[in-house]
Amino acid sequence: MDSQLRKLVACLFLLSAIFVSGVKAWTGEIHGRVVCDVCGDSSIGPEDHVLEGAEVAVLCITKSGEVLNYQAFTNDKGIYTVAETMSESDRWDACLARPISSFHEHCTQLGETSTGVKFSYNRPSGFSHRVKPFVYSPANVPTYCI
Repeated sequence: MDSQLRKLVACLFLLSAIFVSGVKAWTGEIHGRVVCDVCGDSSIGPEDHVLEGAEVAVLCITKSGEVLNYQAFTNDKGIYTVAETMSESDRWDACLARPISSFHEHCTQLGETSTGVKFSYNRPSGFSHRVKPFVYSPANVPTYCI
């Protein structure tokens, strides 16, 4: 019984030391969309659609200099999300989001303006950063687009 009481006191002491140390948690989120520009006309029209299962890489450097690499896939709405909780002193400083691949059978050609987006991450904890959409188009434009 005496050893259990010592373990409990030690555990409570450790928990109180962690809470008193003042380490503040920070949460950040990066999200964006991947779309198929069916006619390749650089404008969103009724023929265009989101791409489910497209792969996006997000590379971030923290304020402490650590490099973090994330991999995300789009959901059925064409949206990818990367989120992280870390200490305030280690939060993201700058990031690069770039498309990796589209698994759509027709829409596999990455648009010229969709090579990647670099940005500073200066959002407070709990807020997100939206990246401009990455655009793929088909290798062969359908005849109804011409």
